[in-house]
Amino acid sequence: MRHKTSLAKSLRRGQTDAERTLWFQLRDRRLEGLKFRRQVLIGPYVADFVCIEAMLVVALDGSQHAGVRVDYDARRTEYPQGLGYRVLRFWNSDVLTNIDGVATEIVRMVRQGPHPNPLPEGEGAPASQVGLENER
Repeated sequence: MRHKTSLAKSLRRGQTDAERTLWFQLRDRRLEGLKFRRQVLIGPYVADFVCIEAMLVVALDGSQHAGVRVDYDARRTEYPQGLGYRVLRFWNSDVLTNIDGVATEIVRMVRQGPHPNPLPEGEGAPASQVGLENER
């Protein structure tokens, strides 16, 4: 767990241009008043951006994800979905060339309401699975 926590901190310090661009839109509740966190541990994975209240993970993929990391990315999507999160994935190039469209899609997903297959009451991810113990 310590290794993953260190990794998340390192990723926050070394953001890509796309992560920096999207973070500028998401930080300080700039998007629909939603609180986003960046580089958050969710189980064994580090999620790029997470909005706990909307149960939404936003993942950014660079060219290294094209074809080569398909299985890993599928697991990175399925794990939070298993905890009740919806996962949106965007290419870095989409963020860099169409940030307004990306923001619109995030808002659209939030406005859709809760996950179509929510977990039964009381079965949400504990803070230790979502990496929030480091946020306090």
